[in-house]
Amino acid sequence: MDVQETQLQSVLAGVKQYRVPLYQRTYSWSSKQLGRLWDDIVALADEQRQNSRATHFTGSLVLSLGQVGAGGTEFLVVDGQQRLTTLTMLLCALRDHYKETEPDRPEKAARVEETYLVDRFKSGDEKYKLLPTQADRAAFRAIVGGTPEHAGTSGLLEAYRFFRAGLHRADDPEDPHDIDRIEAAVLSGLVFVSITARGDDNVYRIFESLNNTGLKLTQGDLIRNYLFMRLGTRGEDVYNDIWLDLQRKLSTNDLETLFWLDLQRTRPDSKPGDIYTAQVERMNALPDEAIVDEVRRFSDLASMLQVIRSPLHESSPAVRRQLERLSLWGLGATDALVLHLLDLRAGGVLTDDEVARGLQLLESFLVRRLVIGAPANALSRILYRAPLEIADASDAVDALHRYFSSGRKYFATDAQIIDAVGTKQFYYQGKYHQRRAVLGWLEETTPMRAGDRALPGKEHVDPSTMTIEHIMPQSPTAEWMAAASRNLGEFATFDDFHEATVHSLANLTLTAYNSELSNHPFELKRDYLRSSSMRMNMEIADRPSWDRTAIEERGRALAERIIATWTGPISEPAPESGFPARTVSDLVQAIPAGRWASYGDLAQVAGTHPVPLGQFIAGSGLPGAYRVLGRRGTISPGFSWHTNSPFQGRDPLDVLADEGVEFNAEGRASTAQRLGVPELAALIGLSMGSDGDALVDEDDERTAFLESLAKQHSAATVFGVGELIEGWERLGGHISYGSTAEPSCFLEAGTGPGRPKSIWPFTIYPYGSVEVVFQHLMNRPPFDEPELREELRERLNRVAGIRIESDRLEKRPPFQVDVLADREARSMVIETLEWFMAELARFDAEHA
Repeated sequence: MDVQETQLQSVLAGVKQYRVPLYQRTYSWSSKQLGRLWDDIVALADEQRQNSRATHFTGSLVLSLGQVGAGGTEFLVVDGQQRLTTLTMLLCALRDHYKETEPDRPEKAARVEETYLVDRFKSGDEKYKLLPTQADRAAFRAIVGGTPEHAGTSGLLEAYRFFRAGLHRADDPEDPHDIDRIEAAVLSGLVFVSITARGDDNVYRIFESLNNTGLKLTQGDLIRNYLFMRLGTRGEDVYNDIWLDLQRKLSTNDLETLFWLDLQRTRPDSKPGDIYTAQVERMNALPDEAIVDEVRRFSDLASMLQVIRSPLHESSPAVRRQLERLSLWGLGATDALVLHLLDLRAGGVLTDDEVARGLQLLESFLVRRLVIGAPANALSRILYRAPLEIADASDAVDALHRYFSSGRKYFATDAQIIDAVGTKQFYYQGKYHQRRAVLGWLEETTPMRAGDRALPGKEHVDPSTMTIEHIMPQSPTAEWMAAASRNLGEFATFDDFHEATVHSLANLTLTAYNSELSNHPFELKRDYLRSSSMRMNMEIADRPSWDRTAIEERGRALAERIIATWTGPISEPAPESGFPARTVSDLVQAIPAGRWASYGDLAQVAGTHPVPLGQFIAGSGLPGAYRVLGRRGTISPGFSWHTNSPFQGRDPLDVLADEGVEFNAEGRASTAQRLGVPELAALIGLSMGSDGDALVDEDDERTAFLESLAKQHSAATVFGVGELIEGWERLGGHISYGSTAEPSCFLEAGTGPGRPKSIWPFTIYPYGSVEVVFQHLMNRPPFDEPELREELRERLNRVAGIRIESDRLEKRPPFQVDVLADREARSMVIETLEWFMAELARFDAEHA
């Protein structure tokens, strides 16, 4: 193996050709990467004016020595092809810039072309100094050949145009040497580490090693490379006949997803980081001649994944409709099961109708869980295990029904649905778009009235243009209170009634008039609802008042429609979902002497997050709290004995050791003495079933943020911030985190029609403040309108503990994060965020 530092001119000059193997991914550099390279080159050109020996390290170039003969030397580019291809596009742009701006000096353009782009003594593909992968060759030939207008739609053409524009900007008519300096910087200043494998060197091991140290190749890339290296001389035929079509169907990300979903069907406990290792381990046991069949199998699965991603490709109307509804649900964990059902159909095991029934059963499982507020922490694991559970069944769909109905999977019964519709806080369950989808589907089941007859609903609703509306508002006026207080039934006060029902499914609907309806009296809301095109709203408008009786009656009607629309379990599951504190207390006190458990495992069984759980345990004084350790079996850094503990003054390691727990030299408890999820659940009489067979990866960024927050604030505040974050996600927003030592948290709403830049209303800092980023919103439609920022300020000022002055609409005024510890204040802040998202939805609809 030869390793040397080399310049681009040394790489490309001479009688050499660099071929990108078929298994390499197609060209994929974005404008961001192109811009970074161009900025480096311009800076280097300027630096070389003072120091002609200045260089810039560009990365590694891993090569495999191919044929060597009188016609030159051939190299296979194992790694570095994206950079090498990009720089070739830059040289093409430089050549054409010389042709355009210096027509009286044709030798400059000819020198670039004949030294670094083509060998004029050769023909066909043999003449190119670099020959990219098959899918990029047509565009590459057009650009190198001087006819970029024939390149079609290609990332290569975008790179070429980017550099042409950059050269135009850099070319100062007053400076005759500026482009020459850029050429010198590219050819003599860009430095590679060139690694060339020869003879018995295993170039693929070099490639894997480099990738493991940080080069940005996906596991999908690695598996593709493995397949084509196993194919050897058959690779080109397989690429043209099978792989190229597969590659066109899927994005780069979906290629990796394909291998992940295939793995999940047989190894559901695998982690995303195991994709490459597990797939290669499986295929290593296959003979070389079976690899072609593997590529063909992956191609068939790719066609199915394409159907999942774009149901319009599905020929069966019944299957297509179910796939469209699952797409609207937006849960990636369903993909492995859906892929398995489609694969069973392709193999002749299932018919179209059976696949549609299986998909409808999956939808029923998801919807019923959402309605009763089932904890989501084990859902992905349940879905990942489903293909394996039904793999050998002769009645796959019935087997799926049995699987969903068994164990602790929260497949809600009819009785639980009836109870949940009027009492569970549906408004805070799942994600916002999922709640909106359920309401939209319920609209489809709402009968149309024709005189005294009720006709079944047949018209499909697109809920994406609507928002969820509370019929009885979240912030009721005195008029609402007085009207509802006349019929409280078993509720002692209006507040009790309001708290119990305001967020229930029975009190929610869909509308495009969220801001108009607001918290107006029911009489005024009824007028709007009566003019709605939605049958659901017409039903509500038919009621003379909106009180306890109305909500209960609507709840029963909705429950009947849910039961009729979404299939229930075969048998009665018995889920329990009480307040976590009781469950945590039972779990901690059930850990026997000589054993230990982690915060994460306790949190998984209890259905909460490890951070507030740890805070609760720390202040609880529970016997046995010292038996709860970090996931590596170490004592929590902040551990201290409760004032009532009999072990005051003792080292907790000594106490645990006296009970029989063994520790290594690093102070870590023996993993053999750790109680896992199934064992912990069994200690308090719970049956986790298949839910407990694998641990769910924690969200490391969220955990780091909440842990940082917990160092300075109470458990109530941490819980409140967690509720705010989850509330934002339910509204359809997403969360990002800063990368500083003390991570910040951004509530982002993304982009939309007429809104090319991401927008966020709040930034949360662990040291104790929530910034309302008016300064940022000033440049983000629609909140560039001062009236909307003022309304945001006024809404927040209604919350106890928040006071933002009117002269702060161009600043970043903060309020204390501890405000979120109060339930009512937190609810009002989330209500403000709901208004924020409704304004974005209104703006997007107007500009769509």
